[in-house]
Parts: sequence; C-alpha cells; structure tokens
Amino acid sequence: MNNELKLRIMSAIVMVAVTLFSVWIGGAVFAILVIIAGLLIFYEWSTIIKTEPSLTFLGWATLVISFVLLFLDFVPHALIALIIGAVVTAFMGYRQKSDVWVAGGILYAGLPVIAFAELRGEGIMGLFAITFIFVVVWATDIFAYFCGKSMGGPKLAPSISPGKTWSGAIFGLAAGVGAGLFTVLMLREGGGIYLPIIAILLSLSSQIGDLFESWIKRRFNVKDSSQLIPGHGGVMDRLDGVVFAAVTAFVIAMFAQYYGGSQSSDVIAMHLLGL
Repeated sequence: MNNELKLRIMSAIVMVAVTLFSVWIGGAVFAILVIIAGLLIFYEWSTIIKTEPSLTFLGWATLVISFVLLFLDFVPHALIALIIGAVVTAFMGYRQKSDVWVAGGILYAGLPVIAFAELRGEGIMGLFAITFIFVVVWATDIFAYFCGKSMGGPKLAPSISPGKTWSGAIFGLAAGVGAGLFTVLMLREGGGIYLPIIAILLSLSSQIGDLFESWIKRRFNVKDSSQLIPGHGGVMDRLDGVVFAAVTAFVIAMFAQYYGGSQSSDVIAMHLLGL
C-alpha cells in the first residue's frame, strides 16, 4: 500500500468518524459541522471562479449573517437573508459587468447547511432522516462508480464527466433506493408509500449534484476544488452529491410539512421519511 493510498484511507476514516459523531449528537454540534462545511465550500467556490473581491466579500457577509441566524434557531430569517444576499450579489455582479457566479456560490454553500441543520434538529427522527440521506447518497455514489467501471457502456455525459456511464447511473440509482429503504425499515417499522419515490429523488439529485460539480470544474479548468482534504481533494469534491440531495430532501420535507401544520424539526424529518 503506497503512501498516497494510506493518506486517503486515514483521511476518510477521520471524516466518517467526525461526521457520524456529529450526526449522532445533533443540535449545535451538527449545526457547527455543517456551517464549517458550508464556509469551506464557499471558500473553494470563490477560489475556483476568481471573481471581483467586492462580490466575494458580499458572499462571505451573506453566509456569516445567515449562519448566525441559523445557529440562533431563526431558520426562516436565515433562509431569507441567504436569498436576499444572493439576489443583491447577482445584481451587483450584473451592474459591474462581472458575473453572477458568486451569487450561485452563496446558494450552493448556504442552502444545504440550512437544510441539514433543520432536518437534523435534536430529536431521534432527525437522526433517522440524516442517516437515510447519507445512506442513499453513499450507496448511489459507490455503486455508480464501481458498476460503471466494471460494466462500461454508453457515457452518461461525456462532455461534462467522461468517466460516468449509464450503467453506473442506473445501478447507482437502484443501490441508493434499495439501501435507503432497507435503512428505514431497520431504523423504524413502516416508512410510507412515498418513501421509494423520495429515495429515487434523492439518488437522482445526488447524481445531478455530482455532474454539476464536474461541470463547474470543467468550466473553470480545475481538477480538484482544492487540496483541503489530504488524498481526496476539496470539500466540494466530497460533498457534491450530498449538497443537492440535502436541498432536495429539505424541499420534500417542507412541502409535506406544509400540509401537516407543524414547525417541529422532528415532524419535518418524519415527513421526509413518510412516517
């Protein structure tokens, strides 16, 4: 085993251990972890796009304000601050004849942080919901990679990510849905008739997130989003699928919660799991 592989394995063990511990504890501990991840994602995003410093500063200010509100449990205010900041930044970029990439980075870094923190909360159902999301994304990613490599076949999106195949995408989808359903049944009896549809949407969104990050890197001609994680590249490289899946899960849960009439994070998580 060469040194690079050892470093990659050690980094993965540390990341998984920290993630699982924070997911188990929930509350402020998990919120702090996802906030740090969101800030690192925006750092990598701003490094990749190399835009005007004034726009980058607006992005940082928006995220800090939004995350402080989130940590203080003002979730609607955090979401509103994030959206307003992104709109203002996009308008400023347009006025300066620059670009709107920073505004995109604000949403890309901020929305999954709000989604994860609100879904997890402090109750046991939040733990189940986050576990469900991670299992679907990880199973999708692992099986898409290995099945795609071993089976080959037509390329999924050769202009964006030449290594991805339709066989990998299909088997990744099947694995993600199967693993997600199995996890929910192991954690809690039941799951609702909509759970397979939710698992499909999360698996598909994670693959779309993977393709989106590949497109961003190809658009700006970079191999990795950064070198922050030894042996793995950047935070964006590791969380590309999770980012999209988290936002998708949050939208699904909030849509279902709208008809339930409760603001409890545990109830929102239950809506995601169809319980």
